[in-house]
Amino acid sequence: MKQIVNPYLPLNEYIPDGEPHVFGNRVYVFGSHDKENGEAFCLLDYVAYSAPVDDLTQWTYEGVIYKKEQDPANVEGKMMLYAPDVCQGPDGRFYLYYCLNGLSKISVAVSDRPSGTYEFLGYVAYPSGQFLEENFPFDPAVLHDDGKVYVYYGFSPTNINIPGFPSRDKILGCSFIELEQDMLTVKQGPKIVLPSEAYSQGTGFEGHEYFEAPSIRKIDSMFYLIYSSVLSHELCYAISAYPDKGFVYQGTIVSNGDIGYKGRMEEDKVAIVGNNHGGIECINNQWYVFYHRHTHGHQFSRQGCAEPIVIDEEGKIEQVEITSCGLNGKPLNPKGRYSAAICSTLSHGKMPNLLRQRPTWDYPYITHEDERHYITNITKDTTVGFKYFDFSGKTRCSVSYRGTGEGRIQLFSDAFIPIQAKDEWTVSLSVEFVLHGENPLYLRYEGSGSIEIEAILFDDISSAF
Repeated sequence: MKQIVNPYLPLNEYIPDGEPHVFGNRVYVFGSHDKENGEAFCLLDYVAYSAPVDDLTQWTYEGVIYKKEQDPANVEGKMMLYAPDVCQGPDGRFYLYYCLNGLSKISVAVSDRPSGTYEFLGYVAYPSGQFLEENFPFDPAVLHDDGKVYVYYGFSPTNINIPGFPSRDKILGCSFIELEQDMLTVKQGPKIVLPSEAYSQGTGFEGHEYFEAPSIRKIDSMFYLIYSSVLSHELCYAISAYPDKGFVYQGTIVSNGDIGYKGRMEEDKVAIVGNNHGGIECINNQWYVFYHRHTHGHQFSRQGCAEPIVIDEEGKIEQVEITSCGLNGKPLNPKGRYSAAICSTLSHGKMPNLLRQRPTWDYPYITHEDERHYITNITKDTTVGFKYFDFSGKTRCSVSYRGTGEGRIQLFSDAFIPIQAKDEWTVSLSVEFVLHGENPLYLRYEGSGSIEIEAILFDDISSAF
């Protein structure tokens, strides 16, 4: 049985800031490229993945599509490639827009194919040749619509003090420009289309002001501008009938801690939260939101996830919860082996918010050792959850674990797995339970010491997909 889980790419791949685009009969995901357990954001070159629009279980690695040294301002490769976007231009070629950290310019590369490879084209500039540098170019999003080319960009810090970045009173919000047909020259703008926190009073964006990460789509006759709010963990959206004005705040689409979903408060988030960035796309008549989650106990190893969304008759999008089944289109089959790293809930009391530095703590998080990916720092009352499975009666379940702990894992009120951990990975005794239909599976550790969980196993240890 073919299935797809969250994260939808291999567990050793870290493509945050994912921008999904359908070109022809394939969907392509472009994004930044984090290093596994890296020491900073976006340490690697751009790569791309694609899948047939009618089979989202089959993602193909397209290889390196652009190297950071290709930018003339970065021939030594010391600057990082931040979140990109791609569009097909009026000439049919594909244009990659990006920014280097520490450089106040929007760079453009071009290719004859969406999968690359891309070649440097130039920097966005005015007809005079002066580079566009106003309002701090950052996280460009691009849309080619009816012969016109629009770019959205900007970074609006609130209480984050980042050396080298302008102070908050200098950043007004998300900026808009229109480009000429050469995809480089500013035709009009910049204009502010979404407010920053410092300039939001009376706008309707209060509490969810623009922070970073714009992503633009046109749906029917309306422009949807998705962005990361000042809360950082959530992707919000605003709608306008115009590309350059009139955007009205609508709500949150997804939070990487489910904050706000059905009224969930920040202190009850289902996982450690950090920054978020993504976009929406219609794939084979179904809309999805792409976003990212955090691993390794810091913000520098982010993995792409996705969830189906519904755009109702009024054009509204209700917030969706984060799950383990994502692009699968239905709950997972409780057969075989699943990595514990696909969990959508990982909590222990009041979970912290991730910072930009590497913290030292005892909270649970996803990590790796060689080719193994697992959850570490599981202590008493840690909950690991998977949404959703489609159960059909009697089910047997066990876990692969190691550590120093002794106790039990509760699955349901009357279903417990005994735990007596050792240094080496061990498959526990199995427990039987009876459940029907779509349900989450929660593992709650009750015991002393700490354990690590690598996998959950149903019936046997054959591969689930």
